Amino acid sequence: MKFSSPIPVKEIAEKIGAQLIGDAGLMVTGINEVHQVQKGDLTFVDVRKYFDKSLKSEASVIIINEKVKCPKGKALLLCDNPFEAYNGLVLEHRPFQPLSQAVSDTAEIHPTAIIEPNVVIGHHVKVGANTYIQANVTIAEHVTIGNDVVIQSGSAIGTDAFYFKRTEEGYLPWRSGGRVIIEDRVRIGAGCTINKGVSGDTVIGEGTKIDCQVHIGHDVVVGKNCLFAAQVGIGGNTIIGDDVILYGQAGISHNVKIGNKVMVHAKSGVSKNLEEGKAYFGYPANEARTMYKELAALRHLPTFFANYYEK
Repeated sequence: MKFSSPIPVKEIAEKIGAQLIGDAGLMVTGINEVHQVQKGDLTFVDVRKYFDKSLKSEASVIIINEKVKCPKGKALLLCDNPFEAYNGLVLEHRPFQPLSQAVSDTAEIHPTAIIEPNVVIGHHVKVGANTYIQANVTIAEHVTIGNDVVIQSGSAIGTDAFYFKRTEEGYLPWRSGGRVIIEDRVRIGAGCTINKGVSGDTVIGEGTKIDCQVHIGHDVVVGKNCLFAAQVGIGGNTIIGDDVILYGQAGISHNVKIGNKVMVHAKSGVSKNLEEGKAYFGYPANEARTMYKELAALRHLPTFFANYYEK
């Protein structure tokens, strides 16, 4: 999530009551969880085993709960509860605003767009030219929809990220400060859900077609001209290349990368990165040719063992 204008790190330190260590002249341009950070961003860490990852990330400012050596060119904000400080900053810059009407006054809808009855359109939504949104669709806050997009009945776009911090008191929700961006000529089937990013953007690339009852998690980036069949599920922070085909009920884990022109067969489970241009099958998914050879070999095992024990 980018700020509307850069904020001095000194101002943030004062706001959250943190001790400033390192470069006090930094300007903070955005706030992101560690998987999405870029130079100029602020992030947080409160578990020692993740300190190294956060300190070596692109983040310029890290909210932290233990005094450590500050990397050159960065700043640390030392406080007791980094998550609370981080979440509070997100809420300040992306405050919760419940809807009081079906279409927010802040929504920008192109005059050629077709919006059927019972569609809910949240705050700061943009809908492009010749886009067709069918009845009973919900478009939540901070969603940008391009031109010539079709969204079929019952889909929910921009739902909160399924992202929680585990504490002794239970699971605490993060404020979803990210967006959903749907590019031109995307088609989304009925009953789909697309989560907004935790702090970055969930992106559906130009020309991609999505069947009914597909779920796409937070911060997922889908390339151009992909094809997803019904009941596909994609975990958060996954990156999918161009021209990828996911057949029915394929399950994609979080934090994986799928290369261009990959095909994943139905009911397969993807738990690791997939190289481009190949077909995959099974759970865990492996190259389809390899998996089919293994299945063929398995069919011969009963005969093999029967002959072995007869000897």
